[in-house]
Amino acid sequence: MNIRLFAKAAFLIAGSLCAALQVLAPASAHAAADLSGVWIPDVKDQKRQEVTNMPPWTADALAQIQHLVAEEKAGRPFLVLSHCLPHGMPSWMLIAHNAMEVLVTPGRITMLGEGDGNRLRRIYTDGRKPPDDPDLSLHGYSIGHWEGDTLVVDTTAIVPQAYIAISEAAGIPNNGDMHIVEHIHLVEPNVMHDDLEITAPKVLTTAWKTTRIFRRYPDRHFEIAEGECEQEDLLPGKDEHGNDIYVSNPQGAYGTVHTAK
Repeated sequence: MNIRLFAKAAFLIAGSLCAALQVLAPASAHAAADLSGVWIPDVKDQKRQEVTNMPPWTADALAQIQHLVAEEKAGRPFLVLSHCLPHGMPSWMLIAHNAMEVLVTPGRITMLGEGDGNRLRRIYTDGRKPPDDPDLSLHGYSIGHWEGDTLVVDTTAIVPQAYIAISEAAGIPNNGDMHIVEHIHLVEPNVMHDDLEITAPKVLTTAWKTTRIFRRYPDRHFEIAEGECEQEDLLPGKDEHGNDIYVSNPQGAYGTVHTAK
């Protein structure tokens, strides 16, 4: 009888301890949001923000942007995404019109884009620190951690040539020392917001905050497609041996957007 009473008391104590631990658990112990799947950017909202949420450009940068906007209206758009370079950060998240797939694996979140074959972004979530002497890249070095159900991403080590773009025809290089902090979270089960704070002291007077919206349509089973921007400059053809190759596509004065028909 005493053994049974002791076992019952131990069980009650264990239950009380578990309940106390749940109450004391930090917010970071919450389950991470499910970001996996194919996401479609809200292009309409991108266009709205071109006008309603302009970056705080320096005077020189603003003059350049105003010129690019005027050129686009005149039918002479500047190709921000030229020479088949990747969008890079932050332009990929800001102006991409194509779908992207998010893969969530232990210690890493990978973003795959279909706009060009070079579009690949890695966000490390394994607790690592930024490298002391990183190799600069267009997408930079991204380290993420979860704060509740929000993925907080810190990106540095971005090449100075990476554009801050408000559209595919208006943007300028960050010119160095750019730093990006993102808060990526679900506002609905299939609506994702990326809240960006971009610091670029060479071209922005203060940090620029903006939000980009992405939607997931699980019922439509979207898949990203292969996309190589160089193919826009080429046509299927044959070589002297009859092999199938690509040949140059005649271009107009302003590049692929004015392709000769």
